[in-house]
Amino acid sequence: MDDCKLSGKTKHREEAEYKALLNRLNRIEGQVRGIKKMVENDVYCTDILTQVSAIQSALNAFNKELLTNHVKTCVVNNIKNGNEDEIIDELMITVKRLMK
Repeated sequence: MDDCKLSGKTKHREEAEYKALLNRLNRIEGQVRGIKKMVENDVYCTDILTQVSAIQSALNAFNKELLTNHVKTCVVNNIKNGNEDEIIDELMITVKRLMK
């Protein structure tokens, strides 16, 4: 069972979710290091911008996966426990931040 609590703001992730999120972050980290090397090696601006765009897409995919997991676990569990107003307010604030 997922351990999602508003008061403590913690979340126990199942092994599969944990590994999937870390794998995505490791790939993104590698992409950022690659861009740093491109800048150090005076690579053409458009080529760097293309790689930055790929990182933005990868971060968006990470956000979608994390948000989906959050809704399916933390949001659902908090609604079942009677915290619907608080969790929905928090969710909407989060979605608004992602949409900037």
